[in-house]
Amino acid sequence: MNSDRILTGKNALITGSTSGIGLAIAERLAAAGCNIGLNGFGDEDETLALIDRISAQYDVRAAYFGIDLRDVVDIGDGLEAYQQEIGRIDILVNNAGIQHVCSFADFPIEKWNEIIAVNLSAVFHCSRLVIPGMVTNQWGRVVNVASVHGLVGSIDKSAYVAAKHGVVGLTKTIALEYVRSGVTCNAICPGFADTAIIRKQIRDKSAAENQSSEAVIGAMLSDKHPSGQFIDPAEIAALTVYLCSNEASGITGTTLSIDGGWTAQ
Repeated sequence: MNSDRILTGKNALITGSTSGIGLAIAERLAAAGCNIGLNGFGDEDETLALIDRISAQYDVRAAYFGIDLRDVVDIGDGLEAYQQEIGRIDILVNNAGIQHVCSFADFPIEKWNEIIAVNLSAVFHCSRLVIPGMVTNQWGRVVNVASVHGLVGSIDKSAYVAAKHGVVGLTKTIALEYVRSGVTCNAICPGFADTAIIRKQIRDKSAAENQSSEAVIGAMLSDKHPSGQFIDPAEIAALTVYLCSNEASGITGTTLSIDGGWTAQ
C-alpha cells in the first residue's frame, strides 16, 4: 500500500466541505485513501463535477449529502443516507460554519439562533449520532474545526465566539467520555484563513469604511497575525489527516491553534 494512503478503507464525512477549509480537508483525506462524504452549499452541477473529480483523482468513493445542519431531523436522515451509500462513518470532521458581524446589543435574534445551530448544535448532533458506531468498531476520529475565536474574543462576533468556545468545551468533554474506546476528539483553531467567509468580511468592511481591500487585509493581519500572512487551508487539512492517523491515537481533547501567532500575543 502507498505509505501516503494511511487511511485507506476509512470513511469520512466532512461538513461544510464544498469550498474553503472543508474542501481542502476532504481532498487531503481522499488523498490519504478515505472515502469521502461532502456537505455544504453550492451549485448542483458544480457539486456533482466536484464529486466526480475527487473520486477519479484519488480513486475513492465520493458522494454529496445536502444536510441542513440547522435541522436535527435532516441531520439524522443525512447521516443514515451516508451509511447506506458509503458505509459506517470512521471519521467525522465538523467544519461547517456561518458568521454574522454585528454589535452585541443589535445582534439579530434569528442570526444568533442560526449561528448557534450550525456552528455548535450541529457539532453535538452529528457527533452524538456517529460516535456510538465508532465505539462499536473500537476506532474513530472526530475533528472539530473550531476557531481562534474559541480561545479569544472579538468585538461584533458574539454568536460566533460563543459557539466556537462551546465547540472547544464540547471537544474536551467528548474526549474524556470516550478516552478508552479507541475514539479521539480534537479541535483545530485556525486564525484568519484565506476562505470565502473571510473574503466576505473583507468586502463588507471595505464597503462600510470606504477602504481598499488591500488596506482592510493589511489592518486585519497586522492587528491579529504577527506572521502577516493568511493561514493556508492546506495546513489545516494536513493537521486533520495527522489527527486521524493511528500515530495520533494518544492525542485527544486538545485544541491545536494554527493562527500565525495570534494567541501567542
